[in-house]
Amino acid sequence: MSIFRRTLMASAFAVLGSLAVTAADAQTVLKASHQFPGGKGDIRDEMVQLIAREVAAANVGLEIQVFPGSSLYKPNDQWNAVTRGLLDMTSFPLDYASGRHPEFSATLMPGIVGSFDRAMRLNDSEFMQDIKKIIDDAGAIVISDAWLSGAFASKKSCITAPDTIKGQVIRAAGPAFEEMLVAAGASISSMPSSEIYTGMQTGVLDAANTSSASFVSYRLFEQAKCLTAPGGNALWFMYEPVLVSKRVFEGLTEEQQKAILAAGEKAETYFNEEIRKGDQVMVDTYKKAGVEVVEMSKEDFDAWLEVAKASSYKNFATNVPGGDKLIEKALAVK
Repeated sequence: MSIFRRTLMASAFAVLGSLAVTAADAQTVLKASHQFPGGKGDIRDEMVQLIAREVAAANVGLEIQVFPGSSLYKPNDQWNAVTRGLLDMTSFPLDYASGRHPEFSATLMPGIVGSFDRAMRLNDSEFMQDIKKIIDDAGAIVISDAWLSGAFASKKSCITAPDTIKGQVIRAAGPAFEEMLVAAGASISSMPSSEIYTGMQTGVLDAANTSSASFVSYRLFEQAKCLTAPGGNALWFMYEPVLVSKRVFEGLTEEQQKAILAAGEKAETYFNEEIRKGDQVMVDTYKKAGVEVVEMSKEDFDAWLEVAKASSYKNFATNVPGGDKLIEKALAVK
């Protein structure tokens, strides 16, 4: 091929590329991925769908396509994808990324949240400022805060006091809970919440910790014999924010950025209103399915907290740089 023809072809491709960019600028499409079931009432999917609708209604040349149920990325792959700009948006259980950022385990530390009211106060605390700085420095932006309460469920027997977990293989979601449960005599099998059903069905798991929302949307009542609901002594709370890739966000127009931030704020408001109903929905669903439902007493909760302080709290303070200060900041929120 002559130099002239190669030059001509290169020029033609450059023009076509320019036209493609111009067409794309007319309607920028972002992809949002998460692991939760779509169209089945999972509040995390509903948050992302609400953001997509609000952004479309803003009419700023921006569209968000939602890919639920791990259909675009596997659960544990989403953090790397969103921070590198390969994925635009995700609803993400932050402790899933604690292997890269061990500080994130503070957002699933046993007994550190306790209630939705306290979770709301944590959002504006110095503790969460530190967590969000790590998120930002890694390459993502929080547009919606979300804390979910969680429960225990077992195929064998009810889990209340620490000695009731002995001999059971359990999924716990993050290192801090795993360390506490091992200290109480459990064995651990780690997996995303989307794999708990199969784990319990095949006998890999005897029990599981996960959010109240996941206990319903993943239909774990079909496998459980006893559910330990959060009740007034919620040991399990997990931070699962909606994240946007910082690289992608900074490439949007100012109007598009404002539309995403406004949509994220609206989704957070919706979440905070609806999530408080989730525990009761879970309890009603499990009772209807014939599953025994119990709660931890204050004595049970305190006993677990002592186990946690001697295991997960101690390990976090020792092994995570600044871990002791981070926990102090969380506990200082009243």
